[in-house]
Amino acid sequence: MNHTRRNFLNLLAQSEPRAASYWLHVNRTAMACRFEVTMRQSEETGIAAATEALDEIDRLESRLTVFRETSEVSVINSEAAKTPVEVSQELFDLLTLCQRLYEGTDGAFDVTSGPLTRCWGFLRRQGRMPSQAEIDQSKSVVGSDKLLLDDTMRTVRFARVGMEINLGSIGKGYALDSAAELMSTSVSTALLNAGSSSMRAAGKGEDGSGWLVGLRNPRSKLRRLGVLRLRDCALSTSGGEEQFFDHQGQRYSHIIDPRSGWPASGVTSVSVVAPTAAISDALATAFFVGGRQFAERYCQNHTDVLAIMLESHAAAPISFGQSSGCEGLQDL
Repeated sequence: MNHTRRNFLNLLAQSEPRAASYWLHVNRTAMACRFEVTMRQSEETGIAAATEALDEIDRLESRLTVFRETSEVSVINSEAAKTPVEVSQELFDLLTLCQRLYEGTDGAFDVTSGPLTRCWGFLRRQGRMPSQAEIDQSKSVVGSDKLLLDDTMRTVRFARVGMEINLGSIGKGYALDSAAELMSTSVSTALLNAGSSSMRAAGKGEDGSGWLVGLRNPRSKLRRLGVLRLRDCALSTSGGEEQFFDHQGQRYSHIIDPRSGWPASGVTSVSVVAPTAAISDALATAFFVGGRQFAERYCQNHTDVLAIMLESHAAAPISFGQSSGCEGLQDL
């Protein structure tokens, strides 16, 4: 996966922890970040369950990454412009979700936007200023409406040569969901995180009050925007402070608006709480791209989605929507 959203979320502790409480932290590097599982030491099958969950994340990376020629996604990118490519039910379902999110966000979330990311040099973390002709050329092969899914044959085909998919903006969240579901049969509660940018709270925490998570202020590593309590839900953050370049006094973020072909602007960071990490992952990107009015409208029309946004010109964050699994938004 290649989506940079690091160091925005910090696990603090569960509320009112018992003096005798100790925590297990099991981690592994995957998808270009560190995945970590946190749970009570008293969980009898904790380490085994966490290891199995991390194995599941490794399995998903081998299937979803664009950086291995043998992955399902790489095969699609190589062949789907020429012929329909049959894929696993798991990947087909994920691509169907991606297409629904594309439609539901008016194109702000788009897994086919890789040509634009490459055009701006961010795929290799070397930002550059492209010409408008280059942007227009890349845009011509972007758009999940050109991703042709046949649910009868379970195949994927590209409508245009030059298209590609990259699941970096949803893959980590999807992996957290799969790992959390796997652990649910053997562990009562756990917090799973991916690269400190996406989290999935499985269960309600040790005392039922939830997992206490801090939102780091992207303008200062020593400050937080607030604190959230999470129970059986997910939290993801997108921000433009981690990867960017400056050109003629203008800063350009690595998060590209696939509709305009230009880097998104106007938002410094946005965090989204949703029922699953795949959805919170995708919406964090979409809200960063779409901005305040779009995020507010989306949350009004979709229950159980909460957004906390720090606009570029603002000193304090604003929030929209609500989540049944999140309480205690607290300014620090």
